[in-house]
Amino acid sequence: MPVKAGREKGKGIRLNLLERNNSEKEPRDRDAEEKRERRKNIVPERKPHREAEEENSQDWHEPKVPVILILSGITVVLLLCIIVLLVATPGRKKGDDNETLQQNMLDYADEQKQNDNVTTDTPSQEIIVVESPETPEKEESGASETTTETPEPEEKPDEEPEVEILESETIDKTAIVVDVEDENDVSYTKEFIMNEMMPYFEDNNLDAIWDLAHLKRYVKLSAGLKNTNTYYYKGGTDSSGKPDGIGLAIYENNTYYYGSWSHGVRSGDGRWIRFYIDEIGAKTTKKKYQSHSYSGMWSDDLPNGEGAEHYDVDISQITSKDRVIQNVVGNFTNGLYDGEMYANTVDYIGNVEEWDAVAHQGVFELWRDMSSIGECSVWRNKVDYELCLDVDKSENKNQGMRELLVKSSGK
Repeated sequence: MPVKAGREKGKGIRLNLLERNNSEKEPRDRDAEEKRERRKNIVPERKPHREAEEENSQDWHEPKVPVILILSGITVVLLLCIIVLLVATPGRKKGDDNETLQQNMLDYADEQKQNDNVTTDTPSQEIIVVESPETPEKEESGASETTTETPEPEEKPDEEPEVEILESETIDKTAIVVDVEDENDVSYTKEFIMNEMMPYFEDNNLDAIWDLAHLKRYVKLSAGLKNTNTYYYKGGTDSSGKPDGIGLAIYENNTYYYGSWSHGVRSGDGRWIRFYIDEIGAKTTKKKYQSHSYSGMWSDDLPNGEGAEHYDVDISQITSKDRVIQNVVGNFTNGLYDGEMYANTVDYIGNVEEWDAVAHQGVFELWRDMSSIGECSVWRNKVDYELCLDVDKSENKNQGMRELLVKSSGK
């Protein structure tokens, strides 16, 4: 009996333990079940959130289609505009060069007229006519000896150096004030023309100067000075009324000087230029040389000091065998080459070559003596020393700015 009771007692203890374990397990199971339920509830909540994001994403991308179409349309329109401009532009460039030049000239004239309207309240400078005190017969004689129409030196008979004196073509001039209302053409008086030209010389605008100088009113004004031994002047003057300071002069033969003056003569830094223009009404001719100029130092009315001589050349008028001197740079004494000189030439295809020479008062040293055949080698090629430019033996004197010089008899 005691043994049985002990077994029953042990059995009762095991039952109590099972019940306790079951009682503890039930809350854990319930907790686990609740967690599973919560997870089930969370998953369905996330799905609508993703769908909302996808819908928002779709809403963001939907406008891209019409924007792309609009941008494509704009691009096509711009391309069409560019093509039209490219097609139309060459047609405009084919306009007549004469019309373009005339338009440029009109623009210059309009600009000057506007400037005149703005400055009407300020008194303009008087135009001075510079005259020679010599008699008309002597004036005509002196003018006829001046080289004017071509830069190529003409052959002259040999003369004795003792009686040949080179002088400036404007030496010994006096100045008088001329009434500007004595012009027949009231639209373009001397005053108007010189006021129109002056600013472009001040700005060194050579293209504008070229265009204006070829206008009929400028050619006419210069032609009116032919054989008068006078020139028009605008600028500073001294107490005697002579050109002094900075000023502009217009001469016959379409010739201009702008720069420094001293008591009636060109002195200091200045530019001289002559345009080779056919007379009004004359048949137009094609010229090898279009203009001739000198820019540099002056004294006693002539180039003196460092300077540069220049020719504007139309290479289409150069033969295949010719070289034409375009620039000469160096020292000038009374208008003549004096010292080491540098030059360049151009040929019919535009090829440029460089040369050097040594001169003394207009007479070149000879690189090669060819006097036996009447020629002198005076310019030597700077690359090939065996290559020289020759002049006629009789022409190896008074080499320089010959168009600025006149001859007169003297002791």
